[in-house]
Amino acid sequence: MLVYVIRHGQTDWNAIRRLQGQKDIPLNDFGRSQAVENGKTLSRVLGNTAEDFDYVASPLGRTRETMELVRGAMGLDPQAYRTDERLVEVSFGDWEGHTLPELKIAHPEKVRARKAAKWDFIPPGEDAESYEILSWRIGAWLSSVERQTVCVCHGGVIRSMFRLVSGMDKDEAAEIPIPQDRILRVETDKRIAEWIDLPIEA
Repeated sequence: MLVYVIRHGQTDWNAIRRLQGQKDIPLNDFGRSQAVENGKTLSRVLGNTAEDFDYVASPLGRTRETMELVRGAMGLDPQAYRTDERLVEVSFGDWEGHTLPELKIAHPEKVRARKAAKWDFIPPGEDAESYEILSWRIGAWLSSVERQTVCVCHGGVIRSMFRLVSGMDKDEAAEIPIPQDRILRVETDKRIAEWIDLPIEA
Protein backbone atom coordinates (compact mmCIF):
# COMPACT_ATOMS: atom_id res chain seq x y z
CA MET A 1 0.00 0.00 0.00
CA LEU A 2 1.22 3.50 -0.89
CA VAL A 3 1.46 6.07 1.92
CA TYR A 4 2.93 9.57 1.72
CA VAL A 5 4.11 10.64 5.17
CA ILE A 6 4.79 14.19 6.36
CA ARG A 7 6.21 15.22 9.71
CA HIS A 8 4.47 18.22 11.28
CA GLY A 9 6.13 21.59 10.81
CA GLN A 10 8.51 23.12 13.31
CA THR A 11 7.41 24.24 16.78
CA ASP A 12 9.29 26.51 19.16
CA TRP A 13 10.19 23.42 21.20
CA ASN A 14 11.63 21.72 18.10
CA ALA A 15 13.74 24.80 17.44
CA ILE A 16 15.48 24.54 20.83
CA ARG A 17 15.45 20.72 20.91
CA ARG A 18 13.08 20.47 23.88
CA LEU A 19 11.55 17.00 24.20
CA GLN A 20 7.97 17.39 23.02
CA GLY A 21 6.42 13.94 22.92
CA GLN A 22 2.69 14.11 23.48
CA LYS A 23 2.63 17.70 24.77
CA ASP A 24 0.35 19.71 22.50
CA ILE A 25 2.77 22.39 21.29
CA PRO A 26 1.62 24.56 18.33
CA LEU A 27 3.49 25.23 15.11
CA ASN A 28 5.56 28.38 14.84
CA ASP A 29 5.53 30.59 11.73
CA PHE A 30 8.44 28.71 10.17
CA GLY A 31 6.63 25.43 10.77
CA ARG A 32 3.54 26.80 9.04
CA SER A 33 5.62 27.78 6.02
CA GLN A 34 7.12 24.26 5.94
CA ALA A 35 3.62 22.77 5.92
CA VAL A 36 2.52 24.98 3.03
CA GLU A 37 5.60 24.07 1.00
CA ASN A 38 5.03 20.37 1.67
CA GLY A 39 1.48 20.81 0.44
CA LYS A 40 2.71 22.39 -2.79
CA THR A 41 5.19 19.55 -3.27
CA LEU A 42 2.57 16.90 -2.60
CA SER A 43 0.23 18.58 -5.09
CA ARG A 44 2.93 18.20 -7.75
CA VAL A 45 3.44 14.55 -6.80
CA LEU A 46 -0.23 13.54 -6.74
CA GLY A 47 -1.56 15.77 -9.49
CA ASN A 48 -5.18 15.03 -10.32
CA THR A 49 -5.19 11.91 -8.12
CA ALA A 50 -5.03 13.92 -4.87
CA GLU A 51 -8.71 13.47 -4.06
CA ASP A 52 -8.40 9.69 -4.43
CA PHE A 53 -6.24 9.46 -1.29
CA ASP A 54 -7.32 9.02 2.31
CA TYR A 55 -5.96 11.78 4.57
CA VAL A 56 -5.20 11.01 8.22
CA ALA A 57 -3.31 12.86 10.96
CA SER A 58 -2.25 12.42 14.54
CA PRO A 59 -4.83 14.15 16.77
CA LEU A 60 -2.32 16.60 18.28
CA GLY A 61 -2.72 20.25 17.31
CA ARG A 62 0.59 20.59 15.47
CA THR A 63 -0.20 17.68 13.18
CA ARG A 64 -3.76 18.77 12.55
CA GLU A 65 -2.66 22.31 11.68
CA THR A 66 0.01 20.89 9.38
CA MET A 67 -2.55 18.71 7.61
CA GLU A 68 -4.93 21.64 7.18
CA LEU A 69 -2.16 23.81 5.71
CA VAL A 70 -1.03 20.96 3.44
CA ARG A 71 -4.55 20.39 2.15
CA GLY A 72 -5.16 24.11 1.72
CA ALA A 73 -1.99 24.44 -0.36
CA MET A 74 -3.25 21.55 -2.49
CA GLY A 75 -6.55 23.30 -3.16
CA LEU A 76 -8.48 20.81 -1.04
CA ASP A 77 -10.92 21.39 1.82
CA PRO A 78 -8.59 21.91 4.82
CA GLN A 79 -10.99 20.13 7.19
CA ALA A 80 -11.73 17.03 5.11
CA TYR A 81 -9.44 14.55 6.86
CA ARG A 82 -9.61 12.24 9.85
CA THR A 83 -7.40 11.57 12.86
CA ASP A 84 -6.12 8.34 14.39
CA GLU A 85 -4.93 8.11 18.01
CA ARG A 86 -2.34 5.48 17.08
CA LEU A 87 -0.36 8.12 15.19
CA VAL A 88 0.35 10.28 18.24
CA GLU A 89 4.01 10.86 19.07
CA VAL A 90 6.02 8.62 21.41
CA SER A 91 5.57 9.60 25.05
CA PHE A 92 8.73 10.82 26.78
CA GLY A 93 6.96 10.61 30.14
CA ASP A 94 8.45 12.84 32.83
CA TRP A 95 11.09 14.07 30.39
CA GLU A 96 8.64 16.00 28.22
CA GLY A 97 9.35 19.72 28.38
CA HIS A 98 13.05 19.25 29.14
CA THR A 99 16.14 19.43 26.94
CA LEU A 100 18.80 16.72 26.98
CA PRO A 101 21.42 19.12 28.46
CA GLU A 102 19.02 19.75 31.35
CA LEU A 103 18.45 16.03 31.82
CA LYS A 104 22.20 15.30 31.73
CA ILE A 105 22.56 17.51 34.80
CA ALA A 106 19.56 16.12 36.66
CA HIS A 107 19.73 12.45 35.59
CA PRO A 108 23.15 11.71 34.05
CA GLU A 109 22.91 7.94 34.54
CA LYS A 110 19.56 7.70 32.75
CA VAL A 111 20.75 9.85 29.85
CA ARG A 112 23.77 7.55 29.50
CA ALA A 113 21.45 4.53 29.49
CA ARG A 114 19.35 6.14 26.75
CA LYS A 115 22.42 6.86 24.65
CA ALA A 116 23.55 3.23 24.96
CA ALA A 117 20.21 1.75 23.83
CA LYS A 118 18.05 4.58 22.49
CA TRP A 119 15.49 2.44 20.64
CA ASP A 120 14.58 0.35 23.68
CA PHE A 121 15.00 2.99 26.40
CA ILE A 122 11.86 3.91 28.37
CA PRO A 123 12.08 7.30 30.12
CA PRO A 124 10.74 7.64 33.66
CA GLY A 125 7.02 8.30 33.99
CA GLU A 126 3.82 6.29 34.13
CA ASP A 127 2.89 6.61 30.45
CA ALA A 128 6.39 6.75 28.95
CA GLU A 129 7.23 4.66 25.90
CA SER A 130 10.29 3.42 24.07
CA TYR A 131 10.51 3.62 20.29
CA GLU A 132 9.99 -0.14 20.32
CA ILE A 133 6.68 0.24 22.17
CA LEU A 134 5.67 3.04 19.79
CA SER A 135 6.40 0.75 16.83
CA TRP A 136 3.78 -1.73 18.05
CA ARG A 137 0.92 0.74 17.55
CA ILE A 138 2.43 2.12 14.35
CA GLY A 139 2.64 -1.44 12.99
CA ALA A 140 -1.02 -1.92 13.86
CA TRP A 141 -1.89 1.31 12.04
CA LEU A 142 0.09 0.34 8.94
CA SER A 143 -1.67 -3.03 8.87
CA SER A 144 -5.03 -1.23 8.94
CA VAL A 145 -4.35 1.00 5.91
CA GLU A 146 -6.69 -0.12 3.11
CA ARG A 147 -6.21 2.59 0.48
CA GLN A 148 -3.63 5.08 -0.73
CA THR A 149 -3.06 7.51 2.10
CA VAL A 150 -1.47 10.82 3.05
CA CYS A 151 -0.42 10.80 6.70
CA VAL A 152 0.76 13.70 8.87
CA CYS A 153 2.47 12.52 12.02
CA HIS A 154 5.62 12.87 14.15
CA GLY A 155 9.35 12.17 14.07
CA GLY A 156 9.15 9.10 16.30
CA VAL A 157 6.32 7.68 14.21
CA ILE A 158 8.43 8.04 11.06
CA ARG A 159 11.36 6.33 12.80
CA SER A 160 9.05 3.41 13.48
CA MET A 161 7.96 3.32 9.84
CA PHE A 162 11.56 3.12 8.64
CA ARG A 163 12.20 0.15 10.91
CA LEU A 164 8.90 -1.62 10.25
CA VAL A 165 8.76 -1.13 6.49
CA SER A 166 12.37 -1.17 5.32
CA GLY A 167 13.88 -3.22 8.14
CA MET A 168 16.26 -0.44 9.14
CA ASP A 169 18.52 -1.36 12.05
CA LYS A 170 17.06 -0.06 15.32
CA ASP A 171 20.16 1.97 16.20
CA GLU A 172 20.03 3.73 12.83
CA ALA A 173 16.27 4.26 13.06
CA ALA A 174 16.69 5.86 16.48
CA GLU A 175 19.24 8.38 15.18
CA ILE A 176 18.36 9.11 11.54
CA PRO A 177 17.41 12.77 10.92
CA ILE A 178 13.67 13.25 10.35
CA PRO A 179 13.23 16.54 8.46
CA GLN A 180 10.09 18.67 8.61
CA ASP A 181 10.37 19.94 5.04
CA ARG A 182 10.37 16.66 3.09
CA ILE A 183 7.88 13.93 2.24
CA LEU A 184 8.43 10.23 2.83
CA ARG A 185 7.10 7.71 0.31
CA VAL A 186 6.20 4.38 1.90
CA GLU A 187 5.24 1.30 -0.11
CA THR A 188 4.44 -1.39 2.42
CA ASP A 189 4.14 -4.26 -0.07
CA LYS A 190 7.57 -3.47 -1.59
CA ARG A 191 9.14 -2.68 1.82
CA ILE A 192 10.23 0.75 0.61
CA ALA A 193 10.52 3.88 2.77
CA GLU A 194 12.39 6.73 1.11
CA TRP A 195 12.37 10.53 0.98
CA ILE A 196 11.12 11.86 -2.32
CA ASP A 197 13.07 14.42 -4.31
CA LEU A 198 11.56 16.49 -7.08
CA PRO A 199 13.56 18.20 -9.81
CA ILE A 200 14.00 21.92 -9.25
CA GLU A 201 11.67 23.86 -11.51
CA ALA A 202 13.35 26.20 -13.99
